[in-house]
Amino acid sequence: MLRKPAANIPIDVVRTVVAIAETGSLSKAAARLNLTQPAISAQIRRLQGIVGGELFIRGANGTMLTELGKLALQHARRILESNDQLLRLCGSDLAPVLRLGMSQLLAPLLFEDLKRERLSNVFLLAERANEIQRGLTEGFIDVACLFLYDRYQPEVDRMIVRQAEIDTCWIKSKAFVLSPGAPVPLVTHPGDEWIVGSLDRAGTGYRVIMSSTDSAARLSAVRAGLGITAIPSPALPPDLVKAHDYYLPKLAQARLVVCKRDGLSDPSAEQLISWLWQLFGRFVGTDDCIIAPAPAIVPCRSTRGRSG
Repeated sequence: MLRKPAANIPIDVVRTVVAIAETGSLSKAAARLNLTQPAISAQIRRLQGIVGGELFIRGANGTMLTELGKLALQHARRILESNDQLLRLCGSDLAPVLRLGMSQLLAPLLFEDLKRERLSNVFLLAERANEIQRGLTEGFIDVACLFLYDRYQPEVDRMIVRQAEIDTCWIKSKAFVLSPGAPVPLVTHPGDEWIVGSLDRAGTGYRVIMSSTDSAARLSAVRAGLGITAIPSPALPPDLVKAHDYYLPKLAQARLVVCKRDGLSDPSAEQLISWLWQLFGRFVGTDDCIIAPAPAIVPCRSTRGRSG
């Protein structure tokens, strides 16, 4: 006997898909939705039975979306947006929640001048820049603020609403000293081409002594004197210093960008973008950056950080 197709998908099941995707964990999704983990698992099994395939897989970094799950997430977000808009038309005081993605190096700068009410209706995701980019293209993130090191990235560049060029720098601990003739001990991240490529093009010898996706871990390694790394100048922590050693090549500038996902027309998103750009425009050291829309790029020189 053929099973009768589902006539509709309960909105609670749709919210569960989005919650798991945003938190990367069944237990965290359960806590957010005030459900038990078995209830979350049952909802996912129910939806997987409807769509005919697995939506999530468990990996070393948590629960991840399958290709089918990525497609389901895009539709789930549209369903929730329509559902919440209809509730507001009916007089509900439900406030829209914007999903703000931010690269890990920018998050500390945000928290330095954070007024809590600014993010009262914002879900903040601090991750690697490539994860934020993926979230934008998949509709997982509404607004993003991040550093870009590649000169042209079509999928992301078309969503840029503000951008400026900023200086970058080599950094080290105050006590770090390199032995003459020794390869440069390098702290970097998997898939890095910006830092390693600069040394390769200059013919400078180096040895990767640490590779991590976690920017905080990389900075801790530099603080411990294990090696040096490179970052955008505004992100230089006050307890580290710029490295001006003769053997280090000049680094290409990075781009500080604010992006908005395709199709987003929420006035609160525009307010968030304006506030973010004013905040980070101040960090890069010139008010001219605040008014620069894409694709124009305004060169900025940071006045932040120490040299040594």
